[in-house]
Amino acid sequence: MLVVDASFVVSALMTPDGLARLKGHGAVAPPLLWSETTSVLHEMRWRNAISPALAETAFGRLRQVPIVLRKPARLYREAWTIATQFGWAKTYDAEYVALARLLDCPLLTIDAKLARTAVREVRLLAPTDLDSQ
Repeated sequence: MLVVDASFVVSALMTPDGLARLKGHGAVAPPLLWSETTSVLHEMRWRNAISPALAETAFGRLRQVPIVLRKPARLYREAWTIATQFGWAKTYDAEYVALARLLDCPLLTIDAKLARTAVREVRLLAPTDLDSQ
């Protein structure tokens, strides 16, 4: 099992087989993943960073991701604690770290800023690590 964050998912949605790499790894995410990913895709389209066609394709792929929603009872309390501990104003990134900590599994992210801090609390994976597992 591993927790995936929106930075990885958005990147993977830009390629036809990016999320296929998750199959067999038991990918999970907090409820925030779907809202955050939808928002990022919409913003990318709004800013003309991606074409309307790619935005629609990526959004369609999001509805079929091989990721299971997980929301343990202590998720938000744990995210609050982690955000406080790391001095973060918002709890969004802390939800991914909290879920990985609560489930005692690694966090897959390509967000360098998140990784620099999260490594103090959870084991991290990069997309290239999927190939060796």
